[in-house]
Amino acid sequence: MEEPLSTTELNHYFGLGLPMSAHGRHRFGIPSDLPDRLDTVGAVRVFRDLSIRMNRGLNADAPDAGTVRPGELMGVALLLSAMRCLVYQYGESINTGVLRDAQQWTLEQRGPHVSEKPFQRFLDLYPADPVYAGEISPEDYIVGEGPFWSNRDGALCELLLLDLAVSNRALDTYRPLFDDSELRNTSAYGAQIAAFHDFLKTQPPFPGTDQDLVTFLYAPLLASPDSLEGQLAFMRDEWSSKLPDFLLRQIEVASGVMKEEQQFRGHGPGPVEVLHFGRGAGVGDGADYEEPEAFSRDQDWMSNVVLLAKTVYVWLDQLSRQYGRTITTLDEIPDKELDKLAAWGVTGLWLIGLWERSEASRTIKQMMGNSEAAASAYSLYDYEIADDLGGDLAYNDLARRASARGIRLASDMVPNHVGIYSHWVLEHPDWFIQCSEPPFPNYTFSGADLSPEDRVGIYVEDGYWDHRDAAVVFKRVDHWTGHTRYIYHGNDGTSMPWNDTAQLNYLLPEVREAVIQTILHVARMFPIIRFDAAMTLAKKHYQRLWFPLPDDAGAIPTRAEYGMSRPDFDTVFPAEFWREVVDRVAAEVPDTLLLAEAFWLMEGYFVRTLGMHRVYNSAFMNMLKTEENEKYRQTIKNVLEFSPEILQRFVNFMNNPDEDTAEAQFGKDDKYFGVATLMVTMPGLPMIGHGQVEGFTEKYGMEYRRAYRDESPDEGLIQRHEREIFPLMRLRHLFSGAANFAFFDFVTPDGWV
Repeated sequence: MEEPLSTTELNHYFGLGLPMSAHGRHRFGIPSDLPDRLDTVGAVRVFRDLSIRMNRGLNADAPDAGTVRPGELMGVALLLSAMRCLVYQYGESINTGVLRDAQQWTLEQRGPHVSEKPFQRFLDLYPADPVYAGEISPEDYIVGEGPFWSNRDGALCELLLLDLAVSNRALDTYRPLFDDSELRNTSAYGAQIAAFHDFLKTQPPFPGTDQDLVTFLYAPLLASPDSLEGQLAFMRDEWSSKLPDFLLRQIEVASGVMKEEQQFRGHGPGPVEVLHFGRGAGVGDGADYEEPEAFSRDQDWMSNVVLLAKTVYVWLDQLSRQYGRTITTLDEIPDKELDKLAAWGVTGLWLIGLWERSEASRTIKQMMGNSEAAASAYSLYDYEIADDLGGDLAYNDLARRASARGIRLASDMVPNHVGIYSHWVLEHPDWFIQCSEPPFPNYTFSGADLSPEDRVGIYVEDGYWDHRDAAVVFKRVDHWTGHTRYIYHGNDGTSMPWNDTAQLNYLLPEVREAVIQTILHVARMFPIIRFDAAMTLAKKHYQRLWFPLPDDAGAIPTRAEYGMSRPDFDTVFPAEFWREVVDRVAAEVPDTLLLAEAFWLMEGYFVRTLGMHRVYNSAFMNMLKTEENEKYRQTIKNVLEFSPEILQRFVNFMNNPDEDTAEAQFGKDDKYFGVATLMVTMPGLPMIGHGQVEGFTEKYGMEYRRAYRDESPDEGLIQRHEREIFPLMRLRHLFSGAANFAFFDFVTPDGWV
């Protein structure tokens, strides 16, 4: 419906429409100048501040216990604002003096003790904002006229709504803010409310219903007595034609914030599920977007790649020990080492950590205890080969020598984010998801400035330093202009934000184009590119993470209030980013293999519709590690039934840089070699982890400059690889395709497959 009145006109008695006693205001330190109306983001921020104040008052010994939640507090205000709106509508459409008529009827039927004294007591105990602020006396306030009805009418409406609030079991947590015990104990308030109800039952029903006003207003409480979410959902569903659009929008936001607050975080992406195919279950779960078959064609060499991962700084340290001399740059990697890898059957070498990293990331990690840490390999300053690895000259030398042995080099490209101190954060701060104020009012940024230059200050939230919090934003201060902004950290919503990164805003066309140009730059150097956390940029998930659908839980804290409808989102993010990338690379640097790290059941979507050449198949490692062989067998069967071509585009691995070592997950004996044999003879691309063949037990952090365990290669393990695995790797062309792949079930006499 059209907006008949503003929130200012609705809420001129209590700011934000939240009923508060003078005692409640004082107890929780709630200011007298609460705004009447705010945009959605500003409103959520105010309710976060109020919730902090209430929790401090309720839990003096544990103010962070979080009894009061901002989304729920906002929901309380909106519930009562909606009811206030309906009382106003009723008065406008039936009788503008209905509340005064109710009081007059009560005076005649019950006398002034019931009709007038509770009202005067209410004015004392629940002063309007201007009265509480000392700007006007209660007597002068009550004779004044509000925008649509007299202030007396407004106060009588609040008296009626107070009874609705304290009768609502779903609001029990918030009762200390508006508890009516003193009013009830010191006046005939209960009798007055009963008389009001009796009078209103004699009046015409609420327009469009057969219910009197009181019965109508109580409907949400009866429909969902113990659930504020349920009551708001009832109002949104049943009263949508009666409420103004702005209230319906804010109810949707509050519902999303409530879901966001209840969401459990901190345990990663969750269990690996069997892949299923079909609309809505599917091809990678592209949501409601079209999922046409649009595979990219492999170049001849792509089908037979065997990829070996090496964390560069750690590898150089290990080579230095192995060869008895200092090896610090890429051109110093011995030919003998490349000869060995080629002899094994390795045809792709993934070098992790080549690019120039963010100095702020290094500072954070050193301040947190590792005095010799590098920056994270995924917190980048820019896409230039790091100077301390020898820069482009050293890289070109290694690439030439590797190519001569049939080994193509692979690199990461991290499209979701950059380092908090990076070229783009310095030069293009508008390219990031951000806000002008801290999204949580209790955030503070008084720690070390992580920027190495004077122009810009970079600060992570104080809670990180003493392990209290991992804030969703960092603070960027432009010392030249004085402009301060709060930029979101990169985040996939499954755990904690990556606190040394800055999240790019893909709603901006200039950001999408800048990232594509960077990818083309990387492609001109590397024939194989691995895209980190690629699933976060699929349209379905980018919206879910950063601009969630109305009434949907924000996967990342504080993002529910930035929700967008699907049509609005599609307007600003019209095409799948990855499809654009694939098509641009195919046109401009065609001899490039694009490999996506993608989870969340998107494997099929990434290769079949978005056109990636290869996609991570984490089910291989996770299901076989835990010996959930039946689940993995079913996954393969489902893929073959739907589209065998998906199977030959999987990247199968037994560990990756984010997981425990292959030795820790599979051991070194028959289980390991059984799974390794499967890995190198299944369709797709086998990927071998750093130290896997040698049996190393250390998991290398992305900030490691060296191996911390003094490990020697397990020669017996290497020899068994030479007997059983490397010959199969060298015959990779026999196994890589799915056209002639068949999956046979052998059933034992006792029924096992």
